[in-house]
Amino acid sequence: MKALIFAAGLGTRLKPITDTMPKAMVPVCGKPLIEHVAARLKSFGVEEAVVNVHHFADQIEEWVSEQEIMPMHVSDERAMLLETGGAVLHARRYLEGCGHFLIHNVDVFSNADLKWLSGQVRPEAVATLLVSDRKSSRSFLFDPETMMLVGWKNNVTGEVILSEDSLTEDKCLAFPFSGIHIMSDKVFGLMDMYVEDKGLDVDMQAGVRFPIVDFYLWAMKKAPIYGALSDDLKMLDVGKMDSLKQAEDMLRSLNL
Repeated sequence: MKALIFAAGLGTRLKPITDTMPKAMVPVCGKPLIEHVAARLKSFGVEEAVVNVHHFADQIEEWVSEQEIMPMHVSDERAMLLETGGAVLHARRYLEGCGHFLIHNVDVFSNADLKWLSGQVRPEAVATLLVSDRKSSRSFLFDPETMMLVGWKNNVTGEVILSEDSLTEDKCLAFPFSGIHIMSDKVFGLMDMYVEDKGLDVDMQAGVRFPIVDFYLWAMKKAPIYGALSDDLKMLDVGKMDSLKQAEDMLRSLNL
């Protein structure tokens, strides 16, 4: 399987460290975040990866050229940050034709069993989203019988989006999204349709910007997207200064 590692973010919550380096290169236990993530993906059978870059892109490119974990490609977003959905579409040339690919954020550490997740992928699925039962400000809503994505809820404002008027929130299962998901390469055709349907501005060189959640909420009415519920998922967003020590502790406790 191939993987796309999201590493283009500005890392503003990790300032002042990210005033001189990209978030992906912030060290934890003596190694950059991206090295920990790539090595973990390799341990679960990922054979090739794509890394998107923007902030201090040269530093990540240099690391990619020197690392020996697996073959890697760079998806260049120097011209414009494309958000999560646009980043996937921009990396199309490296991923189309591979069947399925994993998406993983560079600043997320977890005990997720990615082989188990791969085994949850159904043949017809455009995407399979790793979810868990935890508190969060936002949740995806799923059909309780099939675990098919049918909506989304903002748990702070109460806003709800459902794929059908006949659905009601109380009949759905609500689980937060981990940010780890497996996509079929059939997704690119749907993304083309989404960009056209929404009238998004496309720069032939830089690409097009859109969030992956917005795309999923549009695509759920057109193709099957499923949730995969992990019973004991432990996750850490290494996005703030006070999370760096937590990340070190997590790496040691989970032997990651």
